[in-house]
Amino acid sequence: VLRTPDGHGRIELIKFHTPPATTAEPNAPVNTQGIRRIMFAVDDIDDTLTRLSKLGATVVDEVVNYENIYRLCYLRGPEGILIGIAQQLGQQTIRENPMEDKP
Repeated sequence: VLRTPDGHGRIELIKFHTPPATTAEPNAPVNTQGIRRIMFAVDDIDDTLTRLSKLGATVVDEVVNYENIYRLCYLRGPEGILIGIAQQLGQQTIRENPMEDKP
């Protein structure tokens, strides 16, 4: 993870070792070779999901709890681009499944 010069942002660089990389199709999975996604830290993942779903983003798989440190998920935007969002736990009250409220 790299921090931005202002100290407020971070960029995560990942290399998948398994499963093996797949083709670079528009709706390819997150372990496809190349720059396929970027992840952002958010203060409230539920609010962010609600706002982005109204713009056409859909959750890929599910929102997960990563080692009781982060709640995170991947979203696919209308153009097929993957975006990851992560909320550090303890920052906001969380709901079980905010996407169920989707109109």
